[in-house]
Amino acid sequence: MDKVIKSAAGLFIIIFVLFVSNVSYHAFVEKAYRESLTSTYSYTCTISPDSVLSNVTLFIPVPSYKTGNSPVVERFSVRGIEGIPPEWKTTLTGSNKGTYVEIKTPVIAPVQNGTTKHGYAIELSLQTTSPRVVDTQNPQGNDAVFHPMQDIQTVDCPATVNETPSKGVCYGYLSTVYADYSAPPDARVTISSEIIGRNTWKIFRPAENEYRASISVLMFGDHHGWIAAKGSLETGIGSYDAPALHS
Repeated sequence: MDKVIKSAAGLFIIIFVLFVSNVSYHAFVEKAYRESLTSTYSYTCTISPDSVLSNVTLFIPVPSYKTGNSPVVERFSVRGIEGIPPEWKTTLTGSNKGTYVEIKTPVIAPVQNGTTKHGYAIELSLQTTSPRVVDTQNPQGNDAVFHPMQDIQTVDCPATVNETPSKGVCYGYLSTVYADYSAPPDARVTISSEIIGRNTWKIFRPAENEYRASISVLMFGDHHGWIAAKGSLETGIGSYDAPALHS
């Protein structure tokens, strides 16, 4: 009888130790994840003219949540975006279609900086943290993307640096840009914008996941009105081997 009791006690101790170890391990993993987790946005908007543009008014989509707000929108509202020329007047405007920044300026002249294919670019940029974990798997439903996002379709993802297919899910869509300006007939103007939402953390080694959304449009000569912009969205990039956070 004593042997049975001793065996049962020993088994109980082993089970108890394994349980405590498992709970401690998961507590350590969640603590390390929570304390190291950083969520950020990287935003750029590039306007590339190869000729002087006059009497310029632009409406360019700004990445926003479905509610119309986002850290990028907030920084635009206080003119906290880097690279905005002092003579530009910028105003945020929103509708059920999305959030836009209106840019008004008498002139946009080419600025030589050698960073684009044609050698001209004015780049607006922002690096900022997110007050919440970035939804990198479903940003079109829960995070900051370019609205409107019309005719969205699943497409093949681009190859990665080592020429292997991306493990994410990729989409193509259409958005809209408004451009009103005078320019020479042979003028070429490119407007492009991108946002990258990223989560980084370290448990036993550094890890991260992200999404990327972008729009772009190419125009020639004078332009006076709305134009469709091509959009791309890549979601689910990176690691998802992370614990769920418990409040």
